[in-house]
Amino acid sequence: MQLFCERIKIGIISTQECLTQQITMFNPIAPINHSKIFMTEETKNVSTEAPEIAPTENTVPAEEAQAPIEEQAPVAEPVFEEKPIEKEPVKVKVDWATLGSAKDIYSAKERQNLEDLYANTLNQIADHEVMNGTVVGITPREVVINIGFKSGGVVPSSEFRYNSGLKLGDTVEVYVESQEDANGQLILSHKKAKLLKSWERVNQAFETNEVINGYVKCRTKGGLIVDVFGIEAFLPGSQIDVKPIRDYDVFVDKTMEFKVVKINQEYRNVVVSHKALIEDELEAQKAEIMSRLEKGQVLEGTVKNITTYGVFVDLGGVDGLIHITDLSWGRINHPEEVVQLDQKIQVVILDFDDNKKRIALGLKQLTPHPWDSLDSDLKVGDKVKGKVVVIADYGAFIEIAPGVEGLIHVSEMSWSQHLRTAQDFLKVGDEVEAVILTLDKEARKMSLGIKQLIPDPWANIEDRYPVGSKHTATVRNFTSFGIFVELEEGVGGLIHISDLSWNKKIKHPAEFTKVGETLDVVVLDIDKENRRLSLGHKQLEENPWDAYSNIFTEGSIHQGKITVATDKGFIISLPEDVEGFCPSRHALKEDGTTAKVGETLDFKVIEFNKANKRIVVSHSKIFQDVAAAEKAKEYENKAKTKSPIQELNDSNEITTLGDIEELAKLKSQMEQEEEK
Repeated sequence: MQLFCERIKIGIISTQECLTQQITMFNPIAPINHSKIFMTEETKNVSTEAPEIAPTENTVPAEEAQAPIEEQAPVAEPVFEEKPIEKEPVKVKVDWATLGSAKDIYSAKERQNLEDLYANTLNQIADHEVMNGTVVGITPREVVINIGFKSGGVVPSSEFRYNSGLKLGDTVEVYVESQEDANGQLILSHKKAKLLKSWERVNQAFETNEVINGYVKCRTKGGLIVDVFGIEAFLPGSQIDVKPIRDYDVFVDKTMEFKVVKINQEYRNVVVSHKALIEDELEAQKAEIMSRLEKGQVLEGTVKNITTYGVFVDLGGVDGLIHITDLSWGRINHPEEVVQLDQKIQVVILDFDDNKKRIALGLKQLTPHPWDSLDSDLKVGDKVKGKVVVIADYGAFIEIAPGVEGLIHVSEMSWSQHLRTAQDFLKVGDEVEAVILTLDKEARKMSLGIKQLIPDPWANIEDRYPVGSKHTATVRNFTSFGIFVELEEGVGGLIHISDLSWNKKIKHPAEFTKVGETLDVVVLDIDKENRRLSLGHKQLEENPWDAYSNIFTEGSIHQGKITVATDKGFIISLPEDVEGFCPSRHALKEDGTTAKVGETLDFKVIEFNKANKRIVVSHSKIFQDVAAAEKAKEYENKAKTKSPIQELNDSNEITTLGDIEELAKLKSQMEQEEEK
């Protein structure tokens, strides 16, 4: 349109031709009645009575000219103004043959040139493209941008809220969201264009390792939010500086230099680092510092970080570690007891590794070792005072001077043989007095004892606990073979299981007593060298087996109760609180049944062994002996009435019976030995 107007101004074409070409270009199909549309002053004054024109070859018949409206192309209705005719009408020759039909006044080549010229006045754009535009209109709600398209695009004013100086004629970047919406409007976005350009810029900076500027907007968990080219990037706290940062707020509202170190294309996340900018410089500084380091060199540094295991010290571009054991000659629980953050201290280089850039530092090495300044007159047997600094099950460490410690083993805490832990005697922080037991200044070791401060109870043990003396002891421990008891602190002994009772057979000491109970004992033997006493409990009473030998004679009958059944027989509770043993074959009753646990029967003693404290009894033997006696009496009565021949036979028979009796005795003896 603009091009045609310029052509009119310079006189190339008339207004009528200009409009004709425009209408033809936008609607080339519809025929245009030029005579009705374009009216000059001359045509307006022409009489409506047109002269009759003879039809020519091109003349359109009247019937065709008056064809129905549906068959004709729509044409604009002319507007006529009625004015008085002052002049004589000018007769115009009208070509009715061409009236109402479109006629191109340009050749095909000219028309193509004009169409190309018109098309070149419009930009070729595509959706989702970023391009430059000119601000042609500004309203409170919208900004109109001309991008050279057939219509201007509209952008919300809120997208320019950070560009307060926007004015007409400014060139801005816009993103084509849609060439035409439902209302035929071109939709543009300045914000999306800025983000798209920013994302491309960030990716370029990441690929080229470029240093960029960013504005720190606010603090977030674990770091800071940085505005980079309009994109919010994350700056981790560990990437702010080479040294730990304790207060992130000091960096808010500041513009800093960064490097893009990570991009997540899927979630459009960007991570930047300020620390990366100075690491290259630090590496060069570290290399220079490491090249000048020597073992034993003393340097000044600043405490950079404190951990539970040591202290990191900044030596001016390179860090070194002071292990907690190298902070002080004495024991400390945490490095904060010796140093504080940002404190300047003198340190000595103990070791370093060029490859790993590690430096081991020491602080205590700047002062003399306490063992070197220990009193030279100190010797074994001297008494010292100290403080418990460490305690374990096996003993306690006593600090008698800063950096000088001695160990009190748990065995040196008490004369008692009862096994205990060091916590039963001492705790951390206790002030104690001890005796030096061993001292090695070269190895810097010392052993101490506190039981030596009281007399040794075994020094005069024979006078206080002579053999045969009676005492009361406390049960401390059980074993399968006896009971350990304690007479006093440091003096104890063993009661063997066989010395607990004269009568009862005890399988385990737990059946007899309990730990912590008191028990009367008699001293049987003293082993001073090994600090052991042999004790007894049953010796408090006389040996009842001396009297039992007169009561439980062989053949005597006693009433007893079956208490326990075993594989080989039964345990019988006899009078005088004595237990006897009845073999299974001797537990048969007269009716042929076997006795059961809980029954009370008569038992005959068939064996008494005082040495082994053993009594063997039999219930069957009672009625078996009665039957044998009755049978013997019958034989005796028959012998008185026998003839000489019968006597002779009986004598032979008696001899035979005698032999049998001897065999029976032998068998009985063998069975008794087998039971034993």
